[in-house]
Amino acid sequence: MRTPALLGLILAACTLQGCLARAAADVVTLPVRAVGKGVDLATTSQSEADENRGREIRKREERLGKLERDYDKQMERCADGDDAACDKAQAIRAEMKALMPGIPLEPERD
Repeated sequence: MRTPALLGLILAACTLQGCLARAAADVVTLPVRAVGKGVDLATTSQSEADENRGREIRKREERLGKLERDYDKQMERCADGDDAACDKAQAIRAEMKALMPGIPLEPERD
């Protein structure tokens, strides 16, 4: 009668040793993982930086395209004699010049 209980106790002890060892390893490595995760969150990888730069360039290109369309409209109105449109066109052109340095040049194709 004691043999099955003793056998169960030995089996439980062997099983729990693995669990305890695993728990101890998790507790030991937890600070290292936490610091590593914090560093990952605090730093930007090169690919993330490239994605952010590309996103910013696309926004500038979209803004420049809108400004060019607005500039063309104002220049047409200016040509028709609208002095206010001429002033608006100059303001738009100034904003376009300010955006230009932030947009990389694409190589010319043959």
